[in-house]
Amino acid sequence: MTTTRANTAGQGSKRASTVDVSTLPVREGEEPWTTAELDEVKAALEEDVVRFESQIEVSTAELNGLLRDGNEGAGRDPADVGSANFERDAEMSLANNAREMLDQSKLALRHIALGTYGSCDNCGKPVGKGRLQAFPRATLCVSCKQREERR
Repeated sequence: MTTTRANTAGQGSKRASTVDVSTLPVREGEEPWTTAELDEVKAALEEDVVRFESQIEVSTAELNGLLRDGNEGAGRDPADVGSANFERDAEMSLANNAREMLDQSKLALRHIALGTYGSCDNCGKPVGKGRLQAFPRATLCVSCKQREERR
């Protein structure tokens, strides 16, 4: 599996961006995006897609096993039932988180392809190149993200 991820990431970084990086928004004081920087972000996002898809596959298999095993043995000890429920809930939470991150990664790749990467989904101002390099799935500028978290 590691080989596949490395190859996928390598392929993403070898492909030249078809996006005019000079049109991508940056905050005041930031240098414009370079093709190499955008390709690096794309490669990281593509690697994330592979990783999250794998996590979802593993979590789904775990959940299927937990659900199948949970129906066996009527009259099970309540502690065993509670433990099985806890494991199932934890695995569901992991799977849901991976799905959400997968969706965010795919959305970021779509924004790159459309040439809209780096614009805040709420106010339209630049998200910030530094923020996107640290967290490529960011869709909100710092101000809008802070407002959202206060709610």
